[in-house]
Amino acid sequence: MAAATGSVATFARKMIDASLLCNPISSVPSSSSSSPSQSSPQLSFFDGRSSSGRRRRAGLGRARLNLRCEVRAEDKKAVVVENSRVSSISALEQLKLSAGDRYTRERSSIIVVGLSVHTAPVEMREKLAIPEAEWPRAIEELCSFHHIEEAAVLSTCNRMEIYVLALSWHSGIREVTEWMAKKSGIPASELRQHLFLLRDNDATQHIFEVAAGLDSLVLGEGQILAQVKQVVKVGEGVVNFGRNIGGLFKHAISVGKRVRTETNISAGAVSVSSAAVELALMKLPESSATTARMLVVGAGKMGKLVIKHLVAKGCTKMVVVNRSEERVAAIRDEIKDIEIIYKPLTEMLNCAAEADVVFTSTASESLLFYKDNVESLPSVGQEVGGLRLFIDISVPRNVGACISKLQSARVYNVDDLKEVVEANKEDRHRKAMEAQAIIGEEAKQFEAWRDSLETVPTIKNLRAFVEGIRVAELEKCFSRMGDDIPAKTKKAVENLSRGIMNKVLHGPMQHLRCDGSDCRTLSETLENMHAINRMFDLETRGPSWNKRFNPRWPKNDPNPTTSIQIRGDNSSSFFTNLTTPLFQVL
Repeated sequence: MAAATGSVATFARKMIDASLLCNPISSVPSSSSSSPSQSSPQLSFFDGRSSSGRRRRAGLGRARLNLRCEVRAEDKKAVVVENSRVSSISALEQLKLSAGDRYTRERSSIIVVGLSVHTAPVEMREKLAIPEAEWPRAIEELCSFHHIEEAAVLSTCNRMEIYVLALSWHSGIREVTEWMAKKSGIPASELRQHLFLLRDNDATQHIFEVAAGLDSLVLGEGQILAQVKQVVKVGEGVVNFGRNIGGLFKHAISVGKRVRTETNISAGAVSVSSAAVELALMKLPESSATTARMLVVGAGKMGKLVIKHLVAKGCTKMVVVNRSEERVAAIRDEIKDIEIIYKPLTEMLNCAAEADVVFTSTASESLLFYKDNVESLPSVGQEVGGLRLFIDISVPRNVGACISKLQSARVYNVDDLKEVVEANKEDRHRKAMEAQAIIGEEAKQFEAWRDSLETVPTIKNLRAFVEGIRVAELEKCFSRMGDDIPAKTKKAVENLSRGIMNKVLHGPMQHLRCDGSDCRTLSETLENMHAINRMFDLETRGPSWNKRFNPRWPKNDPNPTTSIQIRGDNSSSFFTNLTTPLFQVL
């Protein structure tokens, strides 16, 4: 993208310089003091933002840099009209100071703004939690801001993180923070106290650590990798889950797999569901660990994992409450020789009255157990400690925290799982160090891959440039050969010209392609890119050559204002309008 945007900025400067050389401009007089006969060519620049205040972004993005030139019918000289105001600064100075020019000097930044179990309490996280079904809409809302090009949402019980590709990293952070504050109803000033902000390589390292399980409560737990995969699955159908953010998450999945394979970090490490079971067993007397009456509310992914881990710890009977029996029946078929009793949601309180430990894992956005409900339940026996345990691993929470004030019950949520994670610190630290080495290596490869994307516009421009020459020369050849050329001959000549072009381009294309895995090769590739840009003058004519320079004249208009559209590569969606006089300078 950097090459594409840079080439457009260079092109615009050269076009305006050419006009200024022909007709120097010092200022733009007011319309009241000028007349058609006395006026000299006047040029002024504007970036189009004031006339389209609600457009997505000025600078880069869709319809980013809007340079409009109009031709006066009476003198056919270039006059660029600034929307709603007239400036005394020269066009060249305005171009240098414009927001569009500022954005062309730097590559867009990958930013992550979020909070997790390490930075924010569950009360705040549950207000920011976004259901998976709403991720596409959240991405669309985020990308409606001026400085955000791409976005992704990672929302789990332990974290809520927003990943964006931003034209301006400080503006991008501000826009994401504003969106989060509006979405949650939490004042931005309060929200900032719990947010973490990471940019570019730090953001890359973070998502790699998340996918590898290094940022989880339970080191190496596999559930987070499945959640990162789900982000990619959902994002593939969303327009603004673009090349950079999409590539970041796909690379993160590969990193997560590699870390688990090479370090064995997941050995002994489990999911949040497993940690919930371990916490319950830690709170129960050792003698009642296998005999306590277990109730699981919710038979989704998390609930199913709770059931499996209970079975692994020796539990042979449990009650499962769910809205429908289908999922419970499927679990019963999968886990043999275990008594799993299904109860509908309407019988939840009756089932809780007969349970010693209650696990809750549902998608309900409201509480399922209130203090009044639990207070009326019969007490549990002393053989299980005399306390009814509620292990709530749902976000938003399903069990009211005030229940812990009762003498007969205790409530534990996902934040309390930290107690389980404290075991075996030395082994976790050693494995984490091994994983960090892998992550550092992979982060360099990803940044190199992003750098290698700079050659894409040059590859496209070079092919378009040579293709334009081929087509032009072919038309000359056919015109000299006459109109009665056999179709077979015509096709043979065309194939011959295309074959020659491909053979000639093969060498340069090979030296412009790089997978980003070798920094030395990447450096050489970028040097080759700059050399080819200079040799073929692609920075000025590349984007405008052949199909990339697409003049459009309105139909049935004898004296049109020509609008020329310069198209960047698909990843940058860069659109610019230039005018007839500047086109004629070419």
